[in-house]
Amino acid sequence: MTDRPPKTEALRWLEEALQALRPLSAMSADAPDFTRWRRNTRVAIKNVFGTEEEHVKEFVDIWFSPMFAPSTAQQERDAYVNGLKNAMSVLQSMMDEVSRHWVDKDLRDAPSASLKNSSMSEKEIFVVHGRAVDTAEAVARFLEKVALEPVILHEQPNEGRTIIEKFEDHANVGFAVVLLTPDDEGRLRAETGNAGILKSRARQNVLLELGFFLGRLGRERTCAIKKGEVEIPSDYKGVVLTVMDDAGAWKKELARELKTAGMDLDLDRLPDA
Repeated sequence: MTDRPPKTEALRWLEEALQALRPLSAMSADAPDFTRWRRNTRVAIKNVFGTEEEHVKEFVDIWFSPMFAPSTAQQERDAYVNGLKNAMSVLQSMMDEVSRHWVDKDLRDAPSASLKNSSMSEKEIFVVHGRAVDTAEAVARFLEKVALEPVILHEQPNEGRTIIEKFEDHANVGFAVVLLTPDDEGRLRAETGNAGILKSRARQNVLLELGFFLGRLGRERTCAIKKGEVEIPSDYKGVVLTVMDDAGAWKKELARELKTAGMDLDLDRLPDA
């Protein structure tokens, strides 16, 4: 297999193929737009996974016309619609594969020049937090118990740096835990009446750093932990969040995410929830 493209580019190609599929349901298998889409999608899958991968065959093997002739117009229509549905499922599954299982080599092996370390640590975990310092401390102590090294920004020496410089110098980690706690309140400017009730939100620095780590590490190495009622950023809605509960079940959930991401933790030291 040839070198695969960056993760973000692979996802963009597959998403473009998926979006271009949707209006095709109003057409037929002999429509020029369908023919062009089918060929472009096959090329996109080859570019993402390589020409010898089973992914290409999986797409090519989708039937958009009846398997047996002669056939009625209704049978042809049903076969075409079913083919589009199968193609949509295949493309969505491919996107899930890239999103969940690809580690972007470009991001891991060639970090920003503004970061101190030349490679990401598989032991260090950045803990992003707002005003809930006690919650950050609880997460940090848990990480230490499973033989990992939490990085909390305010615990690091300033060394005459600005906050963003200090953040960049310590952000070269292998995983980030982002604590979404109800520290601020806000609403849309135009909202009035019941719609204008202030909603609990995470601090602005937390949302900024969440976006940073999502872009740098990917969703599979960024775990957002929600505590209490807090508004979730619109672009992040739909992502399954870990909920910090009083019983401590969040510890096992976080440990599972860390282990799946390949972090070097000691599960034998996992405390009982």
